[in-house]
Amino acid sequence: MNGSAGRTLDAHLSLLDRQVVDPDGRMVCKVDDVELAYDDEGRPYCAAILVGPAALGSRINGRLGRAIVRLQRRWHRSQVGPYRIGFDQVGEIDSAVRLVSRVHVPGLEGWLREHIIGRIPGARHDSDE
Repeated sequence: MNGSAGRTLDAHLSLLDRQVVDPDGRMVCKVDDVELAYDDEGRPYCAAILVGPAALGSRINGRLGRAIVRLQRRWHRSQVGPYRIGFDQVGEIDSAVRLVSRVHVPGLEGWLREHIIGRIPGARHDSDE
């Protein structure tokens, strides 16, 4: 797969399940899937990073995957599919996927962070408040 700079990489090893970090070093989400497109010569390239339960559920086969997608649809009726971060927003791929600008990722991760994780004593950092 070719990145925006023509770099060839293995999406499974280099992208899937990697932490996505904004320019300030804050964790945004994890890569749940990738969107492929084809150039004029028919070569595949990564067009976007897909995140959220709709993307993750599609990667997981069977009942569990279908249940994850159903829950996402039930909780977020306005969001039909996975949240998409254009690959043009990716600045660097190393131990994390580093973005060139801040993005807001709605969906299950944000909901869990706000309603469940954020209520656990000591779960918030001073920078989060």
